[in-house]
Amino acid sequence: MAIHEKSLIEPERLLSEEKLVVDGVDVSGSWNTMITPRYLRDYDDDFEEVIQKYGGGENVHRCWQCGSCTNSCTMYAQNVQFNPRYWIYLTRLGLKDEIVKDKDIIWQCVSCNRCTNICPKDVRPEGVMKALAHWMEDQGITEKTPSSHFDETFWEEIYHTGRIEDASVMMNFFKKTNQPLMQEWLVEFGKRMMKYLPVAQMMKMGLNFVAKPKTKSWGRTGEVLKAYVQEQKEAAHG
Repeated sequence: MAIHEKSLIEPERLLSEEKLVVDGVDVSGSWNTMITPRYLRDYDDDFEEVIQKYGGGENVHRCWQCGSCTNSCTMYAQNVQFNPRYWIYLTRLGLKDEIVKDKDIIWQCVSCNRCTNICPKDVRPEGVMKALAHWMEDQGITEKTPSSHFDETFWEEIYHTGRIEDASVMMNFFKKTNQPLMQEWLVEFGKRMMKYLPVAQMMKMGLNFVAKPKTKSWGRTGEVLKAYVQEQKEAAHG
């Protein structure tokens, strides 16, 4: 499969002449298109290090641009604009503005991990895609994805109670993502579950939803855990 890379050459920098003579030599035909120079000044020398501090982006520096990731990519097979190799290339050059131009498609990675399995340098391109998406969220370039909302909801539950109540996590996730609380599939799921679940178990689940139980002796442990996680994030991202 051929890889159709995006080009860093803007159309306005291409100069084409119907007939071209250079130093008295007629080069019309194959050599009648020229590219005006481009001087890059809008790059960030530290950008690669920034992405390396995000989970999944640690090995981006290992990429040697073989293209295996893009060739094996599930999304690339559907949309040639989705190109992991190209974005890793831009990351290494520090061309943030070029990456931001594709902010609406980078998040489309489906995490099939085919790119990571085939990569000969253990770059873990799927992780780099996630790192770039999270960087854009942190910079306010894109809105938080549903997966980020779910992570936050999950951790909030842990901080407060030291355990997970599935129904509570699901409801709070729906609220954060502005989804209806009563969804058709959820109603059907509840009906089928009630057919086989013992009454005592259903009552216990209902009580747990209203009055969330906490892990025994949780006390300040949640606050300590929350402070530790925040400390680690600040150490990683500054």
